[in-house]
Amino acid sequence: IVIKCKAAVAWERGKPLCIEDVDVAPPKVHEVRIKIIATGVCHTDWEYLYETEKGMKFRPFPLVLGHEAAGVVESVGPEVTKFSPGDKVIPLFLPQCGECKRCQCPKTNHCRKNWENTQMGVLADGTSRISCKRQQVFQFLGVSSFSEYTVVPDTSLAKIRSDAPLDKVCLLGCGVSTGYGAAVNTAKVEKDSLCAVFGLGAVGLAAVMGCQVAGAKRIIGVDINPDKFEKAKAFGATECVNPRDHSKSIQEVLVAMTDGGVDYALECVGSPDVMSAALESTADAWGTCVIAGWTETEEMKVKVLKILMGRTLKGTYFGGEPKMSLPLDQINVAFGLLKSGKSIRTVINL
Repeated sequence: IVIKCKAAVAWERGKPLCIEDVDVAPPKVHEVRIKIIATGVCHTDWEYLYETEKGMKFRPFPLVLGHEAAGVVESVGPEVTKFSPGDKVIPLFLPQCGECKRCQCPKTNHCRKNWENTQMGVLADGTSRISCKRQQVFQFLGVSSFSEYTVVPDTSLAKIRSDAPLDKVCLLGCGVSTGYGAAVNTAKVEKDSLCAVFGLGAVGLAAVMGCQVAGAKRIIGVDINPDKFEKAKAFGATECVNPRDHSKSIQEVLVAMTDGGVDYALECVGSPDVMSAALESTADAWGTCVIAGWTETEEMKVKVLKILMGRTLKGTYFGGEPKMSLPLDQINVAFGLLKSGKSIRTVINL
């Protein structure tokens, strides 16, 4: 049976989302239909709507954005064996089929099951399960959590504990996993090390938390919005720096503060200039810089000597509060709060 519900539809780039009545089709083979309970509003959603083809590859409109969420299984399609109606779940924009070469490799989480399709907003059969006004609506990254109901592949879903608070664990669907994983899994931050985290949004705060859990001695938060410093310190930052307070470059400031550079720098902004600064803030001979900020089309500049002297440059993909809670019809307000820096992560209750 088709479910009729509300969704925030992006009809075209650069325009606010519209709350529309949509139809969500039943799940097909190896698909699961879920009721979204809570969804985070990630900067990647905003960037795709307002800066597509700048830092983001083009994906077709109309579409329903949203990729960081938690919900409850409503129904399952044929051949689905790992999920049942009523299960609490987190949809994943990065699949895990458990069978391919990449899933079998302990070095990566980069499964490619249905990857090309979901990146373009459709599922395995090349179509979306969401429609509006008799028109197909594409599913952003194969998820579309800015809808009260959505359908995802069973390889793009994680079952969680039945007592999990969905308005909190939804952040595991992107921001927290990415930032925390960047510090713990990719950088492999060591005890008593010196760390710098560039960007103190949800991903950055999770990175700070990861550095603290790993036992870092100093964790320097870097952001141009000083309103984020207090929260960063609550998450584990030992000090914070605003690049705009200094005449020298932020990398020069950090090198001076740490007598030669940090051991680990985590870039959680998605800006090529910040990426370069993060790399140059690390100590030569052993410094490691991890890129967690998202951009698809831009290029960063790297001076060969910075690598030649022994630094390591790595990337990570998919590896909060405080967050505000708003109803779905306030989705455009959430984008405004995100862009202004007044909210670390807004969670929409559906």
